[in-house]
Amino acid sequence: MPLRDATSTAPLFPAVAAFEAALAALPAADPSSIDAARARQQQLTKPPGSLGRLEDIAVFLAGWQRRERPSLDHAKAVVFAGNHGVAAQGVSAFPPEVTAQMVANFAHGGAAINALTGAIGMPLEVIALELDRPTRDFTANAAMTEDECLAALNQGAAVVTPATDLLLLGEMGIANSTAAAALCLRSFGGSASDWTGPGTGLDSAGVSRKAAVVEQGIAHHAGAGRSPFETLRRVGGRELAAIAGAVLAARQAGVPVLLDGFICCAAVAPLAAAAPDIVAHCIAGHCSAEPGHARLLDQLGLDPLLRLDMRLGEASGAAVAAAVLRSALAAHNGMATFAEAGVAGGA
Repeated sequence: MPLRDATSTAPLFPAVAAFEAALAALPAADPSSIDAARARQQQLTKPPGSLGRLEDIAVFLAGWQRRERPSLDHAKAVVFAGNHGVAAQGVSAFPPEVTAQMVANFAHGGAAINALTGAIGMPLEVIALELDRPTRDFTANAAMTEDECLAALNQGAAVVTPATDLLLLGEMGIANSTAAAALCLRSFGGSASDWTGPGTGLDSAGVSRKAAVVEQGIAHHAGAGRSPFETLRRVGGRELAAIAGAVLAARQAGVPVLLDGFICCAAVAPLAAAAPDIVAHCIAGHCSAEPGHARLLDQLGLDPLLRLDMRLGEASGAAVAAAVLRSALAAHNGMATFAEAGVAGGA
């Protein structure tokens, strides 16, 4: 399994203006491929619509892959890891050094995401983002400078290649559910308690303390700009910005994305608040047990594939959901048409 520190190549977003321009010009799915996939579904040996959402998934993938018969031959899962200065506020049940320890576990194949991607035959890449240099505590500072946030966005964008036919995204980072709550609150409003949950296992007092920290951070940045970039850099984290960069780069390349849980989806929240169509190429793999996730999915307009009470992160829910996508394409590509099978009933 590849494990590396992120390095910069030619950046997709050399400046904030390039990031904003990409977000303002989002390519659409290919309508002719959608029509061709729908027509194929009507000819397969089954009553129309009888495979339910599996049919919709196949058509969705066809539109973004721009072909009647999409495939997952070059799908991959990517987990970004980062550390957060706000961890000093006591918002997690685990200390910050666990981030690096879990990244090492990924490298040795011992984590849930290793087992789950292995089960679906999908390569896994883990990208550690300056774990020895946490972001700043966003209750008193911007979490990242402009250059740091741009670097993280570009490190995320760099995982997207033209050959990729599906990108699964996940994260690892102690205290990143606090940053995720702050991103959601600044993007969609409400109260801190709407977005704050137990994360790694806080008790009710811990959740209340965590919500107060989120409120403090939002208040500190109340007078700052509210663009997607500013929200990401002020209250986000490197791994969250990397996910946002990967999602936007995937859209520019026409690569469909399978999102994981609350934290992964929260990374997209600032982009979606300004450009709701940013999630048109995304599927929510599952709805996690983290309380804010269902609310966030409603805001994003995404209907999750699964509800399994998972709350692990690290792309685990997306990996389980990927098996559903494989099933959808097995039926779409492998079934006979009425004409091929000599069965009456085709349109």
